[in-house]
Amino acid sequence: MQDITVPAGTYVVAVSGGIDSMVLLDVLATRPELSLVVAHFDHGIRSDSAEDAAVVSAAAARYGLSFESAQGHLGADASEATARDARYAFLWRIRRQYVADAIITAHHQDDLLETMVLNIVRGTGRKGLNSLASTPGMLRPLLHVRKADVRTYATAHPDITWREDSTNADEHYLRNYIRLQVLPKLPAQARDALLMTAEWAKDANPRIDILLEHEIDVHTTPEGLSRAWFMQQPYDVSCEVMAAWLRQHDIREFDRRTIGDLVIAAKTWPAGKQRDVNAEYWLEVAKTTLRLTPRSTS
Repeated sequence: MQDITVPAGTYVVAVSGGIDSMVLLDVLATRPELSLVVAHFDHGIRSDSAEDAAVVSAAAARYGLSFESAQGHLGADASEATARDARYAFLWRIRRQYVADAIITAHHQDDLLETMVLNIVRGTGRKGLNSLASTPGMLRPLLHVRKADVRTYATAHPDITWREDSTNADEHYLRNYIRLQVLPKLPAQARDALLMTAEWAKDANPRIDILLEHEIDVHTTPEGLSRAWFMQQPYDVSCEVMAAWLRQHDIREFDRRTIGDLVIAAKTWPAGKQRDVNAEYWLEVAKTTLRLTPRSTS
């Protein structure tokens, strides 16, 4: 774990109490150049989740670090997306409170591959191939570390204690099925090929995004996006344009099917029709333009 690099500064470390985040915390706590705040979010999904907070609080005290926690009361039926959004809202609040340089999470290489396969199954396209990359505000220093190496470190440091999340064994969740049944059976060559694809996406996606945004800007007027230009694009390119256009309007929760339906509507529907994008926006199809307009809140 000596090759884990984090620049000197103040950071909020997201610690769930599981083995990954407890190992990360142990590694970072030995770095004198780092000022750390331990942040734990109890989703309120499991009946025994309060015990996780106790383990994390005790670890923070042992390392002499500040500890912040909150409880979500989300309930057993909360979706993965709901839990994630609540957790990150808490982490960003703590970051602002401490004026920290960034949040640090314990996502490792197996998480990257798991999320990559999950996104492929969901049809999220090229953006889902490296969605766990670090950003300036969200550092993930373990992405090059295999889960097996995390476990090796934990067993070599008996002072590290952690809690096993019982829901991680429930294969009704697609993510858990991929983690437990798919990734362990991947041959080394397949694993390496996925990692190479993730690296390609990491490098290529920003360049593709810049090109798409430029083309959208060139073909956008105050009345909207040029429908004639959009209709000239091949279907696959149109899907990329549509996804980039939605992101420009801060619409990010969509799947491949939604994108495909919007592209077909934009290209084939008669002028004057509207197609719902999500709970907040319509796609308005005019004769010469396409517009994203807020839905009525009345």
